[in-house]
Amino acid sequence: MTPTLIIIVLVVGLLLLTLEIVAIPGGFCGVIGFLLTAFGVWQSYRWLGITGGTIVLLCCVAICVILLAIFMKTKTWKRFSLNEESDSAVNQIEDPQIKVGTRGTTVARLAPTGKALIDGKLMEVHAINKFIDPDRPIEVVAIEGYRIDVCETEDNRFD
Repeated sequence: MTPTLIIIVLVVGLLLLTLEIVAIPGGFCGVIGFLLTAFGVWQSYRWLGITGGTIVLLCCVAICVILLAIFMKTKTWKRFSLNEESDSAVNQIEDPQIKVGTRGTTVARLAPTGKALIDGKLMEVHAINKFIDPDRPIEVVAIEGYRIDVCETEDNRFD
């Protein structure tokens, strides 16, 4: 293998490793990059001997560390990270009116979790036995912590 081809294999391998870390997670680019880099280092040991191969190996490790440090220090990660805050909250079930047996109406399809209007309050509820379509009457059957379990009822009356 010629020195030019060894350099090309090493550069492509290091680029694929960098792509794996920065842009394309999943392992494919990382595995191919590692194999190409390892192959290039192995060929450099065959072509340059122990001293030259060790220098190439140390240079590859140093380049990987430098590239990782550059990408960690710059704002590259900001482009890939989630910057929004979630303003949702769990159900506050301190209201004594919402208890087992309270009735309401589904606002969205419960598949099996969704929104329902119970005593004029929009709550996240969980259907215990099946999916429930929107605008169907429901009844609270259990409250466990912040989870409200409901089932569909046959009549439309509200207690």
